[in-house]
Amino acid sequence: MALDVQGTDYLKLPVGTTGQRPSVPASGMIRQNSTTGNPEWYDATTSAWLQFSQPAGYTVNYLVVAGGGGGGAGLVSTSTSGGGGAGGLLASSISLSTGTAYTITVGAGGASDTSGTNSVFTGFATATGGGRGGSNAVGTSGGSGGGGSGVGNNIAGGSGTSGQGFAGGNSGPTSGAGASGGGGGASAVGGAGAYPTGGAGGAGSSNSISGSAVNYAGGGGGGADTTGGAGGVGGGGAGSAIGSGTAGTVNTGGGGGGSRSAGSPAGGAGGSGIVIISYLGSQRGTGGTVTSSGGYTIHTFTSSSTYNA
Repeated sequence: MALDVQGTDYLKLPVGTTGQRPSVPASGMIRQNSTTGNPEWYDATTSAWLQFSQPAGYTVNYLVVAGGGGGGAGLVSTSTSGGGGAGGLLASSISLSTGTAYTITVGAGGASDTSGTNSVFTGFATATGGGRGGSNAVGTSGGSGGGGSGVGNNIAGGSGTSGQGFAGGNSGPTSGAGASGGGGGASAVGGAGAYPTGGAGGAGSSNSISGSAVNYAGGGGGGADTTGGAGGVGGGGAGSAIGSGTAGTVNTGGGGGGSRSAGSPAGGAGGSGIVIISYLGSQRGTGGTVTSSGGYTIHTFTSSSTYNA
């Protein structure tokens, strides 16, 4: 049955305080809230009372991980190179406006001797690419810093970005080559080299936004004369004692492992980044690979795209 209200007078809504809202609200209910002084309506999708002037937004959780830095490449016949720093990691919750498009950028991992690139949830989070491992030099700063080169004594690792990752480790305390520092990770600094072993990559961080616990943003291990440093948990590649370092794992932001010079070895490439968005309830937005777990809808982006709220 249709109700057609005409005229130039008014339609009076039921009036009550916030505390007098219906105990079992349903979609489509409208009322005048005497506490706020505004009319409001009940949005069943978000289980919230919204003012008429308020957009039908909703809260999402996000994880943004940048591309990991590449391990350093051996540039001197007697040198070893630092592990790549992990990509910066940011995780939080924010409110989105229904009908708005948000650009998602997934950072690439750095090639040998190259820093990773940023991942971005436009308007909310920019995670900084991981710093490259040092090649006959200090490690480069980034989301997490690259490890220092083992060409000399106590060569510094690069610094991490506050709130995103940690510094790379120093090379070992020896004037001889062979003990590079590990790249920093999301939750720990890279290990220092200890001749003739390379420093381990810094540990990454565990996050359950995808529905199960996954480690992201581990640093790459440092190259060494005898034993390459282990990659940090969270996708970090191992350093080498033979030649080229091991690549970081894709879509983790892991740093690449450092190399040991023997010809022209390459540092391991950094792992690419990832962006994940989740929210409670059935699917509301579009974009990425959509799954569900534990009552949450999850959008996973492994390449740059758009999230349409």
